[in-house]
Amino acid sequence: MKRVQFAVRYPEFVHPLQRQVVAETPLTRTELLMWSPTADATSLCWLDVDRDAAAAATEAIDSLLASHFVEGADGTYAFLQQDDYEFSAAILETIVDARVIFLPPVVFLDTGAVRFEAVGEPTALSTFHERLSALGTLSIERVHEFERRAAPSGLTDRQRAALAAAVDVGYYEVPREGSVADVADALDCSSSTAGELLRKAEAAVVKQHTERQ
Repeated sequence: MKRVQFAVRYPEFVHPLQRQVVAETPLTRTELLMWSPTADATSLCWLDVDRDAAAAATEAIDSLLASHFVEGADGTYAFLQQDDYEFSAAILETIVDARVIFLPPVVFLDTGAVRFEAVGEPTALSTFHERLSALGTLSIERVHEFERRAAPSGLTDRQRAALAAAVDVGYYEVPREGSVADVADALDCSSSTAGELLRKAEAAVVKQHTERQ
């Protein structure tokens, strides 16, 4: 199976939060993190603004029934309950009929694009691509083989232990307080083995991070 990252711009079917993102407001990015499969259209979103600005942005959603906001270090989480998802019927029909699975988040960007990932067989992804292309300008940004991983980060237990040891000894402090030798002592292995574990673990973490951007 394939994992494909799409970006689409709709000429007509624009979500209310998307309009807020592209307008001249403090909001420049919104992520639809989770959504319920039920009719009440409950969702968890993240907005890259403070609580007041997030509340102001969601006021533009006509179908909004209730909301709750939790401000974080780099933005605000919004629990939204609506009586409609505010996506067009054509888009929802295309999603329902698609023989693919969609991975969160759905990202509304200030460029006007909506970015998301889908997983499925190549033929199903191709059919979905064709149908969605009829509704907007669609591009494929990234294609990967889909892999089931035991750990969300793709790290082995040994690599995870190496990162934990590196944090404990101050290897990632600025300025650096610990060394690879200190990590090796904590893991009871050679410095070369500790260094290799750290390099592979760091590469896996960086790859995962960049794939999600």
